[in-house]
Amino acid sequence: MKSLKVALLQLRPEESIEENLQKGLSACRQAREMGADLALFPEMWSVGYRIPEDITELKKTAVPIESDYIRAYQELAKELNMAVAVTLLEAWEPLPRNTMVLIDRYGHNILTYAKVHTCDFGEECRLTPGDGFYVADLDTGKGIVKTGAMICYDREFPESARLLMLKGAELILTPNACPMEINRISQLRARAYENMLGIATVNYPAGHPDCNGHSTAFDGIAYKPELPESRDTLLLDAGEEEGIYLADFPMDEIRQYRSREVQGNAYRRPGLYGMLAEEGIQEPFVRADYRWTKKE
Repeated sequence: MKSLKVALLQLRPEESIEENLQKGLSACRQAREMGADLALFPEMWSVGYRIPEDITELKKTAVPIESDYIRAYQELAKELNMAVAVTLLEAWEPLPRNTMVLIDRYGHNILTYAKVHTCDFGEECRLTPGDGFYVADLDTGKGIVKTGAMICYDREFPESARLLMLKGAELILTPNACPMEINRISQLRARAYENMLGIATVNYPAGHPDCNGHSTAFDGIAYKPELPESRDTLLLDAGEEEGIYLADFPMDEIRQYRSREVQGNAYRRPGLYGMLAEEGIQEPFVRADYRWTKKE
């Protein structure tokens, strides 16, 4: 499989779920015309990452997985013969979830991922966090790509991408909704480098509250035999403007690189890492709004 083309849909949301649906469907068609194998939306596209303070209103804006919203993308994916990673405020009890659904080119949901590391210090304290990280076999028509997901704040925890790598991920899809500045972009570069995999991230464009575009793609390939020095793994930085940006992941090269280089799971010593799973939090990291005080 020479390459996988991922369309980063750096779109400005509209005022309603229906308007966002229609704009999203149109963007997917444009992405396919550009040659995309997969289209990826920014975080909680159904509502444009709006989280009402009123819980009743919040629940009214949430969409079930079994809904016309998701079915419309399933039908389009099948029609276009293109995978779609669509995002939504998912109806869930006791509170909605921040979710991405990966739909394959046959129109089947093959992965549902809810954001694990919710921003409980902000408005995401009104959401239900996800329960784990998952990897699916995405049939692209060119071959299978083992694909996982993390959402926005998840990228700030090395464990997110590490678990996905250990579960076999070759590509991580990362919907986003925040200012993508040098440090956050550097986190993505690091996650791709240390796990030797591709990461595609999609943000809202400048003009949307607290967002500035800069959707990115990293291939994780730091060294090539023909180059005397390490290389920047950045494939694409979309800048601030609204648009559809195509990232071409060299899957054969990524796989060859993973078979010979030293990152990923090649030389880890997990027997020494037990402390990473301990639950205690010590000063200066204790926070009053931390929700998970008991064993999960």
